[in-house]
Amino acid sequence: MLDLIDHADTFLEPKHYQSSAAGYTRNLIYDAPDASLSLYSIIWLPGQWTPVHDHGSWGVVGIIEGVLEERSYARLSPDRGADEEIDLMRGGTLLLRHGAVTSFVPNPDHIHVTGVPTGRSRAVSLHLYGRTMSNFNIYDLEARTRRRIDVAHNES
Repeated sequence: MLDLIDHADTFLEPKHYQSSAAGYTRNLIYDAPDASLSLYSIIWLPGQWTPVHDHGSWGVVGIIEGVLEERSYARLSPDRGADEEIDLMRGGTLLLRHGAVTSFVPNPDHIHVTGVPTGRSRAVSLHLYGRTMSNFNIYDLEARTRRRIDVAHNES
């Protein structure tokens, strides 16, 4: 990931910087033919956040521009397979600036919300996953539930 950050200007094209006022934008850079690996550039405009989610995969994230904020959650409920009666507790916050790299594994669940607060500048990050990241679990803290959703991205 450090090499990808250092050489981003050699492989990222204008289409990898697409953004939308409607929400953070996922731009596909690479998707392995066997769906075992995928790389995205994600563009975060001020005020844009993910829902609380997990990935169901390992991942490595590197920051190319700006500061990305990650707020973690710990799952207190013992049954990791359950989609209801899920209790989450707020964990720590990471501020990831240009050049920072973070990683995660799905066991235990890596549950978090990521984004850029209003008042900060745009952030650009690279996300490498151990699968095609076309869906993930989102959590409703008040309803204490989890559900799988499909997530869109711009094709390369």
